[in-house]
Amino acid sequence: MHYLVTGACGFIGYHLCLRLIQDGHSIMGVDNMNAYYDVQLKRDRLDQLQKHGDFSFQLLDISDAKGLHEVFAHNSFDAVIHLAAQAGVRYSLEHPEVYIQSNVVGFANLIQECRMGHIPHFVYASSSSVYGANEHSPFGVDDSVDHPISLYAATKRADELIAHAYSYLFSLPTTGLRFFTVYGPWGRPDMALFLFTDAIFRGQPLTLFNGGEMYRDFTYVDDIVEAVTRLIPLVPTPSVQQTLLDSPSSSTAPFRVYNIGHGSPVRVGDCVDLIEECLGKKAIRVSAPIQPGDVVSTHADTESLRDDTGFSPSIPIEVGIPRLIRWYMDYYGKRQ
Repeated sequence: MHYLVTGACGFIGYHLCLRLIQDGHSIMGVDNMNAYYDVQLKRDRLDQLQKHGDFSFQLLDISDAKGLHEVFAHNSFDAVIHLAAQAGVRYSLEHPEVYIQSNVVGFANLIQECRMGHIPHFVYASSSSVYGANEHSPFGVDDSVDHPISLYAATKRADELIAHAYSYLFSLPTTGLRFFTVYGPWGRPDMALFLFTDAIFRGQPLTLFNGGEMYRDFTYVDDIVEAVTRLIPLVPTPSVQQTLLDSPSSSTAPFRVYNIGHGSPVRVGDCVDLIEECLGKKAIRVSAPIQPGDVVSTHADTESLRDDTGFSPSIPIEVGIPRLIRWYMDYYGKRQ
């Protein structure tokens, strides 16, 4: 198959491209290589991808409608996997315009090209943040997601609603992926486990919001990739056994939404303990109040993912965190 992957030089995009290439597919990657975090890390991911003959790359911002149209005008794709986005809950408090431009305008540009190009399947990244202040645990795909508590979450929810409209109006098959706190090698430097590892290694203070009494459904990147690769060929079809209002996660349109998470929330303070053990160093811990837009706990219900793909994420932090740290030591040791 020939796939378009946006955000190809991002954390999940990089790992997904590698896996799809290994599975025998050809990939066109798109990324704007923005400076939200270390651009050199993105360049190094790209260098790894370009070692493969079945990978081509286009430097492009998806909010550039004309440039995006040129990509679709000169290529045909068996599926589009959309992972490009402006990430980060706290950054959205300071730069809301960036999120609207990338996550809403860019998303709209891309899904319109998929519609006009008759793409067989549009797969896109949503986020566990759409559950907002939901107190029902675990978070189920049929739970209410109508009260986001960050602009980032609001843009991701907007994407899901736009996707459903396109599925309903134009019969474009769409699948939304609600990722839960992804971590692992080549990860984003703004994510908690990376920040903790970096701070402990360098002997710098690390901030624990809510005194470390936060719980996250940490999901190792290989589990994320496995789930996505199983969902790409699983093209949604309209459900003839329900009305339009029966389920928020499926529809009489060719539309589906899945949670992709480990399914076992872990106390953030316990993750710091494990990183200390792996590095052989003690953390300098600084407590801070919970931040606007944050939630105390996330917990994925992955029953529909398991039912439809036969797969549930299973790699625990006791395996995943040591892998992250080994990569960190190797990668940053070479850069020093």
